[in-house]
Amino acid sequence: MRTGLVAKKLGMTRVFAEDGKHVSVTVLNVAGVQVVAQRTKETDGYSAVQLGIGAAKPRNMSKALRGHFAKAKVEPRKKLVEFRVAPENLVEVGAEISAEHFVPGQFVDVTGTSIGKGFAGAMKRHNFAGLEATHGVSISHRSHGSTGQCQDPGKVFKGKKMAGHMGDQRTTIQNLRIVSTDPARGLILVSGGVPGSENGYVLIKDSVKKDAPDGLPTPAALISSGSAPVEQAVAEEAPSEEAAPIENVDGAAPEGESDADNKDA
Repeated sequence: MRTGLVAKKLGMTRVFAEDGKHVSVTVLNVAGVQVVAQRTKETDGYSAVQLGIGAAKPRNMSKALRGHFAKAKVEPRKKLVEFRVAPENLVEVGAEISAEHFVPGQFVDVTGTSIGKGFAGAMKRHNFAGLEATHGVSISHRSHGSTGQCQDPGKVFKGKKMAGHMGDQRTTIQNLRIVSTDPARGLILVSGGVPGSENGYVLIKDSVKKDAPDGLPTPAALISSGSAPVEQAVAEEAPSEEAAPIENVDGAAPEGESDADNKDA
């Protein structure tokens, strides 16, 4: 069992497959995911790794959390998540995990907090059909109808599907396919939608119902210490204006130099 990743949901877009069909994908940002702590059976009774994502200001967190990050010698993180792993798949503290942790074509399970809808009726919340439009029905067209029984048992059972609070709960979508990854920018493209709103955090794990493909990075796909950070790698892709040579089209001397200086040279 490998560790999962915590990611930031950026939004949805579409990409085109080789056959020309477009695929709706959700863009997840995993840049800066770093191991903050380890949990071992000897000290904690179970094996797990604690991951952090997102830069945070030390003054905005408790003293206990500041000490936690200082002990690990890592920068403070905004979001902390634990993933249970096998003892042989523990990752060293301080290691940064790459987007190549998941491979294209692999199936994953994504967990997040669904968007809150507030108080919703039975038709929206449970997909009820509602009552008839005519034949004596007035005002109650979108109601859920009868909820109880006769004198025995004479009550409404707990858990009955009725109107109530909808959304804003932990939700998992299983068997989503990894379309592609962009390690340079720390992006993962997942087919379909995932729970949660934009800029919210979600958890990505290997699918529990699908067999893992061959060649998965074990224990994780790590970013080597010698490689440039994601922000620096993106900046290096743009051409540098400072390194451009000074070209003189009309043959005149550049600013700051005179013709006499050129003759003496």
